[in-house]
Amino acid sequence: MIICAGNSETFDFATPMGVGLIESTINLTRLCLFDKPEFLLFVGSAGSYGEQNIFDIVESKTSANIELAFLNDDAYTPLDNVVSTNTTNKQDIIVNSSNYITTNEELAKKFLRLGIGIENMEFFAVLKVAQEFDIPAGGVFCITNYTNKNAHDDFIKNHEKAKELLSLHVKKRVEELTKR
Repeated sequence: MIICAGNSETFDFATPMGVGLIESTINLTRLCLFDKPEFLLFVGSAGSYGEQNIFDIVESKTSANIELAFLNDDAYTPLDNVVSTNTTNKQDIIVNSSNYITTNEELAKKFLRLGIGIENMEFFAVLKVAQEFDIPAGGVFCITNYTNKNAHDDFIKNHEKAKELLSLHVKKRVEELTKR
């Protein structure tokens, strides 16, 4: 099953689950309770902490939930804040998820030093629900912006093209898989 966030980020081939960690968790849990999918593929936009370029396509099966305060030792969590459905030795780009978008370039560099490459608001929730229901899962993202002061404006400017690129990428990958 292919899922996406919703609101302005929808695709004709994906089921919307909600924006942010809470909405996506609630709706995806409801879906899994009533009609458990065999596989979950999340499709969405992402911001780059600096190494991925605008309109790059990134596939990952690993996500973190690290809030900005954690980066300055202003907070801690007793919870496991990294989840992965990756069963291969292939190194994933880690996708950070938060209900907040990073706009501070210095903090973005700290994410990179932790090995985290991009951010998407929903992916951590998707992988946690998938883990709970023992469902293989992954994500495909198109970079719309860098995590800096212009993040929102760049997201708005690049969002439609990113959705087009994601659609083409996902449809091509589905075609490849069905030929096997």
